[in-house]
Amino acid sequence: MVAAWQHHGLVNRSTTQASDRSTTGIDFLRLDLADAPRGGLSAWLAARIREAIAQGALQAGTRLPASRDLAADLGVSRGVVTEGYRRLAEGGYVVARGRAGTVVAPRPSAVHPRGARVGATPSVRFEAPDLGVFDALRSSKARIDLTPGVPDLASFPRSAWLRSERAVLDDLPSGGLGYAEPAGVPVFRAAVASWLARYRGIGARADEVVVVAGVAQALAILARVLPDHGIDRIAVEDPGSFGARRHLEAWGMSTTPVVVDEHGLDVAALVADGAPAALVTPAHQFPTGVVLGGARRRELLEWAAAGGMVIEDDYDAEHRYDRAPVTALRAATGEQICYTGSLSKTLAPSLRVGWLLVPDHLRARVVTAKRDLDLGNATLPQLTLARLMDSGDLERHLRSIRTRHRRRRDAMVAAIRTHSPGWQVHGSAAGLHLTVTYDGPPGSDVEVARAALDLGVKVHPLSWHRSAGGPPGLVLGYAASTPAQIEAGIALLSTTTLR
Repeated sequence: MVAAWQHHGLVNRSTTQASDRSTTGIDFLRLDLADAPRGGLSAWLAARIREAIAQGALQAGTRLPASRDLAADLGVSRGVVTEGYRRLAEGGYVVARGRAGTVVAPRPSAVHPRGARVGATPSVRFEAPDLGVFDALRSSKARIDLTPGVPDLASFPRSAWLRSERAVLDDLPSGGLGYAEPAGVPVFRAAVASWLARYRGIGARADEVVVVAGVAQALAILARVLPDHGIDRIAVEDPGSFGARRHLEAWGMSTTPVVVDEHGLDVAALVADGAPAALVTPAHQFPTGVVLGGARRRELLEWAAAGGMVIEDDYDAEHRYDRAPVTALRAATGEQICYTGSLSKTLAPSLRVGWLLVPDHLRARVVTAKRDLDLGNATLPQLTLARLMDSGDLERHLRSIRTRHRRRRDAMVAAIRTHSPGWQVHGSAAGLHLTVTYDGPPGSDVEVARAALDLGVKVHPLSWHRSAGGPPGLVLGYAASTPAQIEAGIALLSTTTLR
């Protein structure tokens, strides 16, 4: 087998020139078929090459042996090697370049502070997260992206979207290209009301729906409106979405953490805190995945009836796999509940389309705030989305991606059982992510996330989403990665938590 690896620059030259230095073989990967499991040659080969890349033995740009040459040297069929290379390509470890062969993919480029020497500092300052750190992590390149909150973007229904958009343009009069109502196009608001009735059990009129540029803008609008009604502080879940908390604070709202346990938000602690409002994710708590328990739901609704304001972020409630749907809090009452959701987890975050329902006494101020911010969302996407909803195309897409997301969830759970059986898995029954915790000092997950990024895997440390201390953990998105990428990513992550 020496010839193939030597030809491609993959031989440990110091060993070939002085064979007495090594008694374990010339090939630096030391590929020995005796180590391979029966029926798993391709997976074994991919794993060995993946390990060599992760350890730096195979550098970016290194050309791997031709599949025919390597198969001959190993004494296996060419299909074994091509399948192994295919798995590596799916995981982002190698790139096929036609006649140039298969080469090791570049490692993720580091994002360094201005003026810093390359290699002197980590690419993301994990210790003190802020929105800038989130942006830096989002823009950093990684072979395997397991950050939470992103659906399978490759499955975006392009054909259905184009059909709907063409139909809209065929029927739209010239006047329809002018400014729309700040609250949204009526036909889309009606489609949203129908969608919420079918999927979330919410009975709302079309004129109650305010179209916004995602949940982030909904929070910004509420942060502008609620202080005029005596609300200048909002309780947030702990652990809870760091991004949501920072959005509220950026618009001048104070936040205080309230503990989340295995039953969801601790309403007794909320009452004791004295905050006049609370931001909650009751259907699939972020990041733990806990469903707000029945007793807690009743307590929270009683707190709202007594004057508290609930902001319900229903961010990925349509995605469920192993349990029945949980109705929205807004389905129980329209009073004292501000409900917000979006299409970011169902279609794509880039659409920047969501909705906000508020109690009657807030609606006029909310629409005014929306007008002041941007005059209203773009008309054409709203009309196209209305067609997708009314035609059933969006519903068919949701069913399709649920199946795909379930397979990827299963792949992640299986990979965790194989590579990190000591991890505890939370919140896997629904959504687009799960959370794992493991033994270790609080905050050590920050170092794990940094080490993972160095290996080409992006994750969120659970500590980023905590205000108080707690066991270390990772928040892992699975929807946007293939099963092969997920397996490879978990394998690499396991090495960081075992150090």
